[in-house]
Amino acid sequence: MSKTHEFNGFGCTGEDKSPELSWSDAPNDTKAFALMVHDADAPTDSSWWHWQVINIPASVNKLAQNAGHPKNNQLPKGSIQITNDYGIKGFGGACPPKGHGIHHYRFTLYALKTPLNIPKGASSALVSFQVKANAIDSTTLEALYKR
Repeated sequence: MSKTHEFNGFGCTGEDKSPELSWSDAPNDTKAFALMVHDADAPTDSSWWHWQVINIPASVNKLAQNAGHPKNNQLPKGSIQITNDYGIKGFGGACPPKGHGIHHYRFTLYALKTPLNIPKGASSALVSFQVKANAIDSTTLEALYKR
């Protein structure tokens, strides 16, 4: 990833823009998508959730750069952003500790058999559980970043 996708805060000075993403060949019975982005290398007991978006319409196959901005509302209608581990409802860029080495940011898109009804204020763990319980298929793109 580039500095464009680095968080702006916590000692990081990036632009904090979500990357442009596109996909194709979803299963025919897909009713919605969910996008889950986390850093499994984060120095925590539970990794670090950077972005979770659920209920992306099945007719969508692309998210523009910066679609995850918490205030720009560039996501497709019906999409819901979950509060990430920075405490923001939206994309939070890479910000590994300096000298911690390369971190692996996994962008996983799930094809869902049904749109999700997630309670307001649900934890990232609950959202992840519901996404995986309703997934038909998934694909992962891994991006690397270090400071």
